[in-house]
Amino acid sequence: MNSAVTLLRPAATNPATRPELTPALVDAVSAKSDAALALLRAAVTEFGSAGEITFANSFGAEDMVLTDLILREGQPIEIFSLDTGRLPAETYTLMAEVEQRYGTKLKVFFPKSDAVETYVRSHGINAFYDSVELRKACCHMRKVEPLQRALADKKAWITGLRAAQSTTRTGLPTREFDQGNGLVKLNPLSDWSETEVWAYIRMHEVPYNALHEQFYPSIGCAPCTRAIAVGEDVRAGRWWWEDPQSKECGLHVKKG
Repeated sequence: MNSAVTLLRPAATNPATRPELTPALVDAVSAKSDAALALLRAAVTEFGSAGEITFANSFGAEDMVLTDLILREGQPIEIFSLDTGRLPAETYTLMAEVEQRYGTKLKVFFPKSDAVETYVRSHGINAFYDSVELRKACCHMRKVEPLQRALADKKAWITGLRAAQSTTRTGLPTREFDQGNGLVKLNPLSDWSETEVWAYIRMHEVPYNALHEQFYPSIGCAPCTRAIAVGEDVRAGRWWWEDPQSKECGLHVKKG
């Protein structure tokens, strides 16, 4: 073990967030960035430039890449986020930083207060730890239902999903039809690696969540997210008490 890393003195930085920017990596990221931007531009041409397309930004590393592509390139694509009411403080800090950095105001959707009150009164404040069913009910209340409101009347939505993120996302296409929400779903970073994501962030000095430096590759609600150990899957810190096959919140589950 590195003597500089102890339980009382964690690593100052996460090596995964600082890949070596070799010429080959820079070229690969530049090519994939061009492809992602081309997909976004084609979507605007196909679906419209007056709010018909929206991007679901959860402020993870992948979503910050897309945020930068959309706002830096001036693409007429709406950006929204879901505030579950239980996000880490670092996520709120990043939200404010994004607004300041890009001169924009984020569209934020919240869960319905009566649904949250009923759930907590019936099951308890941390009932999501008790069963997969209660966890999924919490995710539905805090994420899925607000997402449905965010996607109402849209023609397409954009996500930062990558195929390599988990077993539930293997074979993820760049374009698919979201039958559950009744619109086209675009995944411009589907074939990106984690290294390529971080290379883009470094190349363009994109702001990101401070928790990534503390070995949080995937960040959701605070009580359902933990840091991972070296060698663990990048999604191991999400709902870590569950089987990997159940590790989705319902936002990206295919129906039918």
